[in-house]
Formats: sequence, structure tokens, C-alpha cells
Amino acid sequence: MPIHVVEKDVTDERGTLLAFLAGQRGGVRRALLGLTAEQAASVPSASEMSLHGLLKHVIQAETGWLQWAKGNAPKSFEEATEGWEQGWRPTEEETVEALLARWDEAAAATERFIRSVDLESTFELPPAPWFPKESSLSMRWLLLHLIEEIARHAGHADIIRETIDGKTAFELVAQEEGEDA
Repeated sequence: MPIHVVEKDVTDERGTLLAFLAGQRGGVRRALLGLTAEQAASVPSASEMSLHGLLKHVIQAETGWLQWAKGNAPKSFEEATEGWEQGWRPTEEETVEALLARWDEAAAATERFIRSVDLESTFELPPAPWFPKESSLSMRWLLLHLIEEIARHAGHADIIRETIDGKTAFELVAQEEGEDA
């Protein structure tokens, strides 16, 4: 991890977890620093992922989990599956810049929601073959899962970016801070 997440208040579990989530979002965001639209859309590795598609996916994952936690799950398994598949394919209007702005809004919504709920409160999972039947999860689990999901994709983003132009996460942190790598 090329950044150190600062724990501002050891008694604020929620704040610390939100800081870790923000740190992982930063990893994905930095992977896009200075790239052209063509580079962001390129698929330079064995995976079918592009950084542009990955960006759309992590936004959809974060907003989707937040909707589930609020009780607004997709109406059907088919609707959820279709949404997931489309979540990897940015439309023409969904430029990297537009998606980054959308993610800023999503991140603010996530923080407002997490700060408004008890971390022990739970929500029901919608029916899906990969979820246990009739199960519920805590808001703490939701927050930890978002950190896990975005961290996994931040790692993917590191590999894709390094394949595009050789820049590593450490170099991108320095570039973001205006320093020499």
C-alpha cells in the first residue's frame, strides 16, 4: 500500500474505516492520472479489464451495496445480473472525468449513510445464487466489504496502469503530490 491511512481518532471506528475506504478509492483514482481516454479504455493485460471499465464497476459496486443496505435491491436476479454486466462498459457520456465526479458524489453519499447508522444494524440480502438464503449483514460488514472490494480492484488498477506505461503506485502517489518519484 503506497499510502499510510492516518487514524485521526482511535475511538472513531467508523471514521477509521471510512479513511481506509477513501485510501483504496485513491488507489483506483491515481491509476488514471495523466492517461488519455484511449489509454484508460485500453485492455493491455490478459484480463478484459480496462481502467475506464474498472472505474465504472467500482462506482456501481459501491452504490449498489449502499442501495441494498437501504433496502433498495434490484427487483430480480436478472435485473441484478444485467446491471452487473453493464457496469463494466462505460457509455460515451461516461467519460473518466464524468465517472470520477459521480464517484465523488457516491463517496459522499456512502459517508453520510455510514455516519447515520449504527454499525451493528443489519440489512437483508436480496435473493441470489451466491448469497446464503435469508441472510442479513451488518453495516460494519458492508463497510469492510467495500474496503475489500475496492482494494482488490485497486490492485488490478495498479497492474493495468503499470502495463500501460510502466508507472507504479508509488510513482503515481508522487505525481499526485507534485513530487519526483
